[in-house]
Amino acid sequence: MANPTKPNSRRHRGTGARSGIIELPAEGCALPVPAPPGGREWSKDERKLWRNLWKSPQANEWDDSYIAAVAAYVVHASAVYEGSASAWQAQEMRHLGAQLGLTPAGMHSLGWAIRHE
Repeated sequence: MANPTKPNSRRHRGTGARSGIIELPAEGCALPVPAPPGGREWSKDERKLWRNLWKSPQANEWDDSYIAAVAAYVVHASAVYEGSASAWQAQEMRHLGAQLGLTPAGMHSLGWAIRHE
């Protein structure tokens, strides 16, 4: 369960998928962006993608347990964008994107929709 006392814990907003669609704010997430995991050098483009993902509307539903999945997505996405990705990396990016709610199908399966005022 999300812990609202932790600065990088995303408190779940809405009433949950069982009672309907969770509406995510179109303006994105105002919570602090966690630092990318250590153990490697993150390029400028990777850091930019990391920040953009954690400021996205979907990040409102993520907590600290998503850090590793978002990091893996950034690594695979960078390889895809650079043209150096293997087929399995492209496939892993696609799967992670759906599981993180970054695709229309992923958002649908999670019961999320972006609220447009």
